[in-house]
Amino acid sequence: MMGNDRRRRILYFLVMAGLLAIVGFMQSWNVALAILNLCLISAVMAIGVNIQWGYAGLFNVGIMGFAALGGLAVVLISAPPVKEAWQAGGQGVIVAGLIAAFAVIAALFVRRRMTPGIVSNLVFLAILIIGYFVARYFYGPATEAIERIEPAKTGFLGGLGLHVVVAWIAGGVLAGIAAWFIGKTALGLRSDYLAIATLGISEIIVSVLKAEDWLSRGVKNVIGLPRPMPYEIDLQRADWFIGLARSLGADVVTFSGIFVKLCYSAMFAGVLLAIMWLSERALNSPWGRMMRAIRDNETAANAMGKDVTGRHLQVFVLGSIVVGIAGAMLTTLDGQLTPASYHPLRFTFLIWVMVIVGGSGNNWGAVLGGFLIWFLWIEAEPAGLFLMELITSGMGESSPLRLHLMESAAHARLMTMGIILLVVLRFFPRGLLPER
Repeated sequence: MMGNDRRRRILYFLVMAGLLAIVGFMQSWNVALAILNLCLISAVMAIGVNIQWGYAGLFNVGIMGFAALGGLAVVLISAPPVKEAWQAGGQGVIVAGLIAAFAVIAALFVRRRMTPGIVSNLVFLAILIIGYFVARYFYGPATEAIERIEPAKTGFLGGLGLHVVVAWIAGGVLAGIAAWFIGKTALGLRSDYLAIATLGISEIIVSVLKAEDWLSRGVKNVIGLPRPMPYEIDLQRADWFIGLARSLGADVVTFSGIFVKLCYSAMFAGVLLAIMWLSERALNSPWGRMMRAIRDNETAANAMGKDVTGRHLQVFVLGSIVVGIAGAMLTTLDGQLTPASYHPLRFTFLIWVMVIVGGSGNNWGAVLGGFLIWFLWIEAEPAGLFLMELITSGMGESSPLRLHLMESAAHARLMTMGIILLVVLRFFPRGLLPER
């Protein structure tokens, strides 16, 4: 049985390699490698969701919020600091943050010390409200001053100017901290209410990124983020690279794009393999067996003395950390943070389709789903355009039916995702690589 699973796994990934090779030969290797890099990031994100759903049965539809926090970490860690903005309002923002944190800690301390009841609740709310208004007193003028500093170029505080790989780690940490706070509030809810809560909280996170220009430039976007790889134009001027391209008989400009994408692929593959190794070790450990026991029968696990809520919080944080790392990797690859691009279709629906199609509870299935679904998502539109051109080849150029069908080719992505999901659920209800 295990031998059959291994052979099926090898076969599926060989098919994926073949599909990417076809794109390389028929379109271009730059396109194929661009798809490969996004497939690697999607696979990392799918593993994060699989840790939550496949290990513990937690239905999290707030994936885009954690991915957005990972992207924000890249700005906060790797972007160069804007000194003028720090001088204008940095001190005010820090003071406001300290006041807000002190108010929360003081409110929690008082609530624990006082006897539960109406009085303790009123004191708790009073401390939070007073802390909010005092923090706003410093926060408002400071952020306005920051956003007035060359708003066309900066208008935000910037980051720490550290290496971008540090930002990937910070993205996971930031997403994990947010998941802990969310989990402490929402994990006691029933699965459908948990889904609603995580979706709402993720929308709040994205809305904050869009609105707070001093933090992430809002809808004006943060562009030109540092990258761990050299720029193509610099490679095209380097003597060693020109010599390498000529020795391979390749065009220098085209090869520079391929070389950079290959470097990104190596980095992303290293992260994916490390997370995959850790995930497999965890899944096959006593901890992993305990998580699956809790997933399959919470009542029985609770009767055996297992801390079900605590384990749910643990796995929720771990999965969110992985999603945050993937979000940071995606922002690094794009070279910019665009808060408006964090919408449910890309970061929630697609990732869930990856996990379902690949096989929930199986990390290899999550990786396969990440590769397959993202490949189809990208290639469905050109394939649909080719199909419509073939169907309408006998029609006139100005035929209303032909024009309608050609315009509809862009919607082939959504139709393809629906068909793939229905076919897999009908013939492979546990996914292409089901959990053993």
